[in-house]
Amino acid sequence: MDVIKQIEKEHLRLDLEAFSPGDRVKVHVRIREGEKERVQVFQGIVIRKKNGTTDASFTVRKVSYGIGVERIFPTNSPALDKIEVVEKGSVRRSKIYYLRGLKEKAARMKLRRK
Repeated sequence: MDVIKQIEKEHLRLDLEAFSPGDRVKVHVRIREGEKERVQVFQGIVIRKKNGTTDASFTVRKVSYGIGVERIFPTNSPALDKIEVVEKGSVRRSKIYYLRGLKEKAARMKLRRK
C-alpha cells in the first residue's frame, strides 16, 4: 500500500495557486494541434472542487453567448499550464450547483472581504 501512495506523491502538482469554490479563475490549458502546441484560457467560476490525491479535479462554469459551459479539469494534469485567481468569491456551500438555475444578475458572486 505504501508503494501506491509513493507513486501518487510523485505525480502531485504543488505549483498551482490555491483557490476555492466561488472564485473566478483563469485556467491556462496547453492544447496540441498536430505538431503545434498553444495555450488556451478558460475563465469562469469554480462550482466544484473534488479533493484527493491523483484523482483530484475541479469544475469551472462560464456563460458564453447566453449558454452555460462547464469544463472539468484534473488538478494534477500536465496539460494545465497555470491557474490565476481573478476574484475571490464568498459562498456558503462547497458545491455551488445552484448557479446552473440562475440567470444574469442573480448568478453574480459576492466578493470575499479581506
